[in-house]
Amino acid sequence: MRGDSGRMTAEQAWVLGLASLASFMMALDSLVVTTALSTIRNDLRASIESLEWTVNAYNLTFAVLLLTGAALGDRFGRRRMFVAGLAVFTVASVACALSPGVGALVAARAVQGAGAALVLPLSLTLISAMFPAHRRGRAMGLYLGITGLATFSGPFVGGAIAEGLAWQWIFWLNLPIGVLAILLTARRVAESRGGNDRLDLPGVGLVTAGAFGVVWALVRGNAAGWAGAEVLGTLGLGVALMIAFVLWERRAPAPMLPMRFFRARAFATANPANFLVFASLYGTMFFLAQYFQTVHGDGPLAAGLRLMPWTATLMVCAPIAGRLADRVGERAFVVAGLLLQALSMGWIALAAGPGTGYLELLPALVVGSAGLTMAMPAAQKAAVGAVRPEEIGQASGAFMMLRMFGGVFGTSVTVAVFGAVGGYASAAEFSAGFSAGMGAVSAFAFAGTLVALGMPGRRPAAGERSAGPAGDGLDRRAAPVQR
Repeated sequence: MRGDSGRMTAEQAWVLGLASLASFMMALDSLVVTTALSTIRNDLRASIESLEWTVNAYNLTFAVLLLTGAALGDRFGRRRMFVAGLAVFTVASVACALSPGVGALVAARAVQGAGAALVLPLSLTLISAMFPAHRRGRAMGLYLGITGLATFSGPFVGGAIAEGLAWQWIFWLNLPIGVLAILLTARRVAESRGGNDRLDLPGVGLVTAGAFGVVWALVRGNAAGWAGAEVLGTLGLGVALMIAFVLWERRAPAPMLPMRFFRARAFATANPANFLVFASLYGTMFFLAQYFQTVHGDGPLAAGLRLMPWTATLMVCAPIAGRLADRVGERAFVVAGLLLQALSMGWIALAAGPGTGYLELLPALVVGSAGLTMAMPAAQKAAVGAVRPEEIGQASGAFMMLRMFGGVFGTSVTVAVFGAVGGYASAAEFSAGFSAGMGAVSAFAFAGTLVALGMPGRRPAAGERSAGPAGDGLDRRAAPVQR
């Protein structure tokens, strides 16, 4: 089933294909929503705070429930919970399409996020558990490459729907994809569970409440004021509960996130680096299509077409980067990728303006996106490769939760920077805010570069090696050579 012949087995192919299909659906949903934000704002008369909530309501429930979703998969069955998450996401997509106003849309997006919190960490868990360590980077690269097809087509699809049909059709697209994924997963994916089959209820409660407090503060900071009682109070409570979660997990008999994972240098550095990858990505994604529509005067379709060279690199670069990371190690790809994103977005921050042509920005967009797609599969491989195979579900949940925290953080801070400098009153005002926001995005990526320098440098051996001693939480199947 999982031989080392170099050829993918049928079981591996089905798991990789269906996990990628689920990721495809959710990536397509995110990208088409981003492209249609201006249309939704005009159609529903939404404020920038409401517009931000259409993105962050999804991110809020996603980030809050990720660890719980991974734990439920380990306890009740990964396939079962994966299918349940697909069903919740698909039904919530129908509710989004039927929303009569922005409030109903935000509520339905929150339910979508709950479904995604089951699906995405378990998709990563299913792949990581199915492929041996020395082939995992390639599998993750293919996973991101298929996801990249959605990323590539998402701006065009979103623009075409928003301009030619109605933005509601963005969500109707998920119905046939979701039904197909549910039926095939039930038939083709074997059930599996993690090594920890006990549900850590105190841990679930603490991490859910703590994550909610932190993410709520990030989302509400721009509207309520970063120094206001609501933001400081929820942030303080959230941080206190997260500290309590850490203390509990250190003594829990069956922890949902063993704290010894963070003793592995790869896990402790790849996670914050990836947090900053997604802070930079989401901050860019929130404003890029709006920039072309507000400053250049493009319609949704034209804006989507202009984004396609930026999104195409995920489909092309991710499989290559994942395969090469298997050979030369992850640190080089994460460091170089984040540095390229920092330099590219810094250039756009300086160059963007009402009179700036599209071709002047295009090289920086392509180089920055290539950088991000170099960093993503390498960071994923480093994080899940730092634990034993039976603990991959727990590591995947933590990795995905921090990734979504990064997305919420990046969106919230970039919107705050935009609002402090610019606005929607004119092209010049939007351009000023956009340039400042891209400066923040560049700073996130540069900070991630510094963090990634702390990752272990290693060259994986040609074949599978035995795992480390039981109880140390380290995966030594790819023995590191420290540099």
